[in-house]
Amino acid sequence: MRFSRIAVVFTTCLSVFLNLAGCETAEKRPPLKLVEKVDIPRFMGKWYVIANIPTLLETDAHNATESYDLEKDGSIAITFRFNKKSADGPVAEYHPKAFIYDKNSNAEWRVQFLWPFLADYLVIDLADDYSFTVIGVPSRNYLWIMARSSRLEPKTYQTIIDRIAAQGYDVRKIKMVPQS
Repeated sequence: MRFSRIAVVFTTCLSVFLNLAGCETAEKRPPLKLVEKVDIPRFMGKWYVIANIPTLLETDAHNATESYDLEKDGSIAITFRFNKKSADGPVAEYHPKAFIYDKNSNAEWRVQFLWPFLADYLVIDLADDYSFTVIGVPSRNYLWIMARSSRLEPKTYQTIIDRIAAQGYDVRKIKMVPQS
């Protein structure tokens, strides 16, 4: 029983990593423009996933949240939690670890779901009041729009979508994450 649970966790983590790493498209795009500066202590805490271009793991996620805790060694403990398939479905929880890659801006991280693999995590938009953020990956295959509350005003959401489109994302792929 224990071995099969370990195998399931390993397979899931490997799948998440491979999805996050993504395959670069043949067309060359300019690099994503990152925010100038992220105040790491202010960024810590709970974020609701409002919308995303989901990985396979997140396809049927409801009530998705990410929580960030700064560790003493400077790494960031992440708790990614959601209900599977419905608002009251079984809870899935993952605990990847993040490392700040660019310490000048703090906007470029690497996330480790499975040792020794690291996936890009780029802060490409962030409200001045830290009420929302957008996380991207260089391939533009995945994206997460997150907020401090479970809802965003429609005007704010549309502004975010416009900025994501300007970065070269196919916004038609963005899916709302049900929050209740």
